[in-house]
Amino acid sequence: MTLAAGAAACLLSASTAIPLKRLALRWGLTDRPGGHKSHARPTPYLGGIAILLATVLTTAAATGLADWRLTAMLLAASAVAMLGLIDDVGSLPAVTRLVVETVVTTAVVLAGIRLTVTGGWPDIPITVIWIVLVTNSFNLLDNMDGSLGAVSTITAVVLSAMAFLQARPVLGIFLVVLAGAVLGFLVHNWPPARMFMGDSGSLFIGFALACSAVVLVMGQGPDVVAGGLLLCTFVATVDTGVVILSRMRAGRSPLAGGTDHVSHRLRKLGLDARLAAVVLGLIAALTCALCMAMMLGKVPPLIAALVAGVTAIACVCLLQGVNVYPPHRSLENPPRIRERRR
Repeated sequence: MTLAAGAAACLLSASTAIPLKRLALRWGLTDRPGGHKSHARPTPYLGGIAILLATVLTTAAATGLADWRLTAMLLAASAVAMLGLIDDVGSLPAVTRLVVETVVTTAVVLAGIRLTVTGGWPDIPITVIWIVLVTNSFNLLDNMDGSLGAVSTITAVVLSAMAFLQARPVLGIFLVVLAGAVLGFLVHNWPPARMFMGDSGSLFIGFALACSAVVLVMGQGPDVVAGGLLLCTFVATVDTGVVILSRMRAGRSPLAGGTDHVSHRLRKLGLDARLAAVVLGLIAALTCALCMAMMLGKVPPLIAALVAGVTAIACVCLLQGVNVYPPHRSLENPPRIRERRR
């Protein structure tokens, strides 16, 4: 049943994306080349809606939405996806996005999806902040064809295995369905992409994976929580760290778009877009496998947390050495760059 649900989500996502692509082209909902963007022709959005529909409809059919926590998660993730769709159609202020994301996340946390770091009320804001940060980190990871799709598909598959091992079958089915939906969309998004998922898709995926990770480490000690959360979101976390640090060092706004992500640095090192996506996917598979080993007691949680933390810091620092910024034409009058991240 589980594999059938994943296959159904995959087919539904792949097929639904086709009319949505035509609709996006008809309405002009496209990401046009220019500025920091590397694609050569206008590419339609709305791929995220295909992922959303395939995930929600298939999950509802497979589980009956009997688990109220899963229902709350799906409703909240759908709300975040709609927020992303609005941002795709007409750019929203960053503050507005963060406020809405915080409100929606707070509702999910109050529904019972929360970390157990302190055992008291501080766990609520800690969980809200973490979910919002990770949601936007996955959103930032959608910066090159196939990158987010590869990472999120593998992450969802490994997290689903962890959910079944923890006797959480409903969450496991949901994650298999999510993996299938993203995989179906990858048919259209694999380099060179013919369609983008947009913020609606990346925010939906990021929120769903962040909440799922919280559920899987709930009730565990601080070392398991730290190791588990970092390992299962390793690629997105490192990418965000690389971008923020490099932009601060270069005097650029951390909120602006740019070709300075990990995937772009891999391109600078000689990898093409497909190989860059594969490498990021393999890294996600490795870190998620280490997370599973930790949850199974094969690796001490403290060791796993330390390894993850040290490796993440090392990656962020080492990748600063890849030059991705063009030199200013004039120190007195640096060029003004208007960017919008897709």
